[in-house]
Amino acid sequence: MAVSDKLPLILRPAEPADAAAVAEIWRSGWVDGHLGHVPEELVAVRTPESFVVRAAERVADTTVAVVGGGVAGFVMVVGDEVEQLYVGADSRGTGVAGALLAHAERVGREAGFERVWLAVATGNARARRFYERQGWVDEGAFDYPAAGPDGPIAVPCHRYVKQL
Repeated sequence: MAVSDKLPLILRPAEPADAAAVAEIWRSGWVDGHLGHVPEELVAVRTPESFVVRAAERVADTTVAVVGGGVAGFVMVVGDEVEQLYVGADSRGTGVAGALLAHAERVGREAGFERVWLAVATGNARARRFYERQGWVDEGAFDYPAAGPDGPIAVPCHRYVKQL
């Protein structure tokens, strides 16, 4: 699979050395897609340092997309949930997100799930359009329990599902 004829796309399990790149992509993408759409309580705890810590803790759940020798994006899958999917700003629109999402769907199918799901912040219209173009179906609004330092923080989201 290739982003272009000159830059092949490689999907591989994340390694501890990838955590810094994952944290930066995660932080930047999270800011782009979530500011103004999530509770201020969550914004206050999603500091740059929090992404560094969380990326390092989540290496085992993470698959990275490598383009031109650098991490271009990542996906985290836990059980039947596609928990995180982010692509660096320079790689948006290049096919990296679609490749990562297809990989997440394969992970779910290979684990024996008949369908997988993910949460999208209600106001994140760009992400919602992307998932719909990929064949995911909006099952409606719900409050996602985002991890916070003092327990879950309810985030208004939409639950998207895909039959496998």
